[in-house]
Amino acid sequence: MRQRLSSEPDRYRGRRRVPTPPRSRYAVVGAAAFLGAGAVALGSGHFPDAKAVSPQVLHNLEEASVTTQDALADRDADGGDRATRSQDRSPEVASLSEEEIEQEAWLLPLDDYDFTSPFGFRFGKLHAGIDLAAAEGTPYKAIHAGTVIQSGYNGGFGYSVTVQVDEHTQIIYAHSRRVSVNVGDKVKAGQVLGQVGNTGYSYGTHLHVGVYVDDKPIDPVPFLRQHGVDIKLKIESVYGALAAS
Repeated sequence: MRQRLSSEPDRYRGRRRVPTPPRSRYAVVGAAAFLGAGAVALGSGHFPDAKAVSPQVLHNLEEASVTTQDALADRDADGGDRATRSQDRSPEVASLSEEEIEQEAWLLPLDDYDFTSPFGFRFGKLHAGIDLAAAEGTPYKAIHAGTVIQSGYNGGFGYSVTVQVDEHTQIIYAHSRRVSVNVGDKVKAGQVLGQVGNTGYSYGTHLHVGVYVDDKPIDPVPFLRQHGVDIKLKIESVYGALAAS
């Protein structure tokens, strides 16, 4: 058996299954084609006049026209329903007030960034958070509502802000160029807390985000994913989208 060269294309590479259109689309296309053929035949002189046309042909053309109109109407109605359903909130979300939605919202801390460093040991020490690179001075926002319990210069964290989001959980935003909130402030998800910087023990302009549960650091990525925020894919929670609208 001849060995396939690495330069030869993989016969299966790039193949995709083309989705089969719904049957209603076939009905529309088929009916339209049938009508078009009938119109061409009538206009081309194959029939001397309307009296010479077979009653069965006229009947078939009439039924095809009705079928086409009904299919198009059904398609439009179905599309309209889908659009409406996509905009409707689920019963659980619809029952929440705007204030409750703001409290439930979880958002990305930056509009644009590069994920540069994960949680884990680095240079023999625990890197107790994640790093998101962005231009210096870029405003960063609260991921979740809470109370500011620390704001200002914070040793190796440089200028940082710490928000108590619930009884057990704190989120720290570190290495800021400057901070814009004070201790005791109540903040909402999406509220600007400060600007991205390079202060403290930092090796480049970025935002360090750390999550602490009962004063112990945990990996922010799976924690935030549980709340509908995917830092790596840059996805926010459904509550976040509602709170921002």
